[in-house]
Amino acid sequence: MENSLFENAKQAVSRFTQNRRQNGGHTANAQDMQAAKQAIQSAYSQCSQEEKQQLQQLEQKLDSDHQNMR
Repeated sequence: MENSLFENAKQAVSRFTQNRRQNGGHTANAQDMQAAKQAIQSAYSQCSQEEKQQLQQLEQKLDSDHQNMR
């Protein structure tokens, strides 16, 4: 069975990244970023060790994108 929380987290990060690119890299929706972070946190409770590593990478990507927005 596929972990839907894990998939939701990946999709939320993807939405945030796409919205940021569509806005020319200057602004991103803070709500999208918060939703992505919450989805990642929710997914941690029901994922494998491998998925946890991927979630950590997604968090790092969000943090990096957030730093680049400033």
